Amino acid sequence: VQLQASGGGLVQAGGSLRVSCAVSAGTFNRYTVGWFRLVPRNEREFVAAIRWGNTYYADSVKGRFTISRDIAKNTVDLQMNSLKPEDTAVYYCAAGSPITSSLRQKAAYNYWGQGTLVTVSS
Repeated sequence: VQLQASGGGLVQAGGSLRVSCAVSAGTFNRYTVGWFRLVPRNEREFVAAIRWGNTYYADSVKGRFTISRDIAKNTVDLQMNSLKPEDTAVYYCAAGSPITSSLRQKAAYNYWGQGTLVTVSS
């Protein structure tokens, strides 16, 4: 499985940004795809995931971020609205086969793309 993240950049607080993850063909049939972010305290925390069309979010982004997939294009997008300075991080997409209770744990994902930096200025 290959994943390629793109779309990071600099945005002001309150603004919006979309990051995208290109995945290998067939990924959606076999794997959950998630977004994680590496925050300044050097922890990789769960952001959102999508599996069989069902979506899951961290409490910190619920209502502001939307994860979606385009099966024809083999992409998973993360639309980020109402961005806050604390959303500043390197964002990674990942694929794996977690059980539902482990879906928010980075250890449950076997395949990772390179990160894309999102910077939110205050």
